[in-house]
Amino acid sequence: MISPLLYGFVPREATLTVIGLMAGTSMDGIDGALVRITGSGTDVRIVFGGFNCVPYPQDVRQRLMAVAQGSPTSVGNISELNFVLGELFADAALACAACFSAEGGLDLICSHGQTIFHHGSGLEGCLRSTLQIAEAAIIAEKTKVPVVSDFRVADIASGGEGAPLVPYFDYVFLRSDYLSRAVQNIGGIANVTYIPAQAGLNDVIAFDTGPGNMLIDAAVAHFTNGTSTFDRDGRIARTGRVRQDLLERLMQHPYYRRRPPKSTGREHFGQCYLSEILSWPEASRCSPEDIVATLTALTAETIADSYRRFLPNKIDEVVLCGGGASNPTLVEMIRSATGLQVRLFDEFGIPSKAKEAVAFAVLGSETVRGVAATVPSATGAQHPAIIGKISLPYIGRSG
Repeated sequence: MISPLLYGFVPREATLTVIGLMAGTSMDGIDGALVRITGSGTDVRIVFGGFNCVPYPQDVRQRLMAVAQGSPTSVGNISELNFVLGELFADAALACAACFSAEGGLDLICSHGQTIFHHGSGLEGCLRSTLQIAEAAIIAEKTKVPVVSDFRVADIASGGEGAPLVPYFDYVFLRSDYLSRAVQNIGGIANVTYIPAQAGLNDVIAFDTGPGNMLIDAAVAHFTNGTSTFDRDGRIARTGRVRQDLLERLMQHPYYRRRPPKSTGREHFGQCYLSEILSWPEASRCSPEDIVATLTALTAETIADSYRRFLPNKIDEVVLCGGGASNPTLVEMIRSATGLQVRLFDEFGIPSKAKEAVAFAVLGSETVRGVAATVPSATGAQHPAIIGKISLPYIGRSG
């Protein structure tokens, strides 16, 4: 069912049934979350309906990883991947809708797409740019539902880094009159949203803290010849030893000292960086288990270091989400490194793994209501922006 309201901006108080689609920098699959969203801004009400994840076919994941890691490719390959992913994202949306009840029909799909390049700070001599693929016109055609996509470019156009975008959701969902929270997402890249007690939107501080699971996953894949792609439950890290000499060298990366706003990605912390690390003499003296343990500690230490450098002293609690929240070894390292109370996002009624898909459902909901949903203090933009592009399906209307 397609609401006729969606052919213009919908009233802010309307209720929409929305699927959010998210594929992160780990490139393991497509997350889909079904939510009902009523209202806008700090008056928004979110009812979580369900979550599923559809893994990428292995050949597609290999092609995506090769492109994202900067391997030589062609414009034709990227164009084809854009349409291949459009089909896969459409199928993921349909699977999500089939798994969970969308009473009254589905009003909107909000697709982040798959990032294959992001350099918010700009390359030397080049403009800032970002590229997410998964053709929205394909999603709209296959699902017969309007689609909001390509969220990051409007923020870059207004002078920002195009990331992070989830802090808007963090603010409207987790602000508190009494507690100052650091909402820490750990996907391929780790990012924090700091929301002080009684905060207004302009009080929010957010930025990428550095690698999340990306280097850990790459090391596990390297040492297992691809038979494993992540450290399930942190078991490998738990059996290894954190090597302080290697950790100290890793902590010297200049990104960690750069002041926010800032964002990063696979261009800095992907496979090429792992290959460089493994060539260091400090790494040559380590077992594979020690490497994985030290890279896990790097994620925790860079999170703690970024809090000390860039956040106000008062943090009442850390709220963890993303795939890294399922790694108990990493969670304990974060607790130890920060010395703070650590909670999981699940305690607030939305599974940690579903959080970013839900966030983009909310961001897309704001788009069709005509509401700016960025945090300039986080992205460095000159002003808030209405983000996302709308693709409409053909439903048999004639001009």
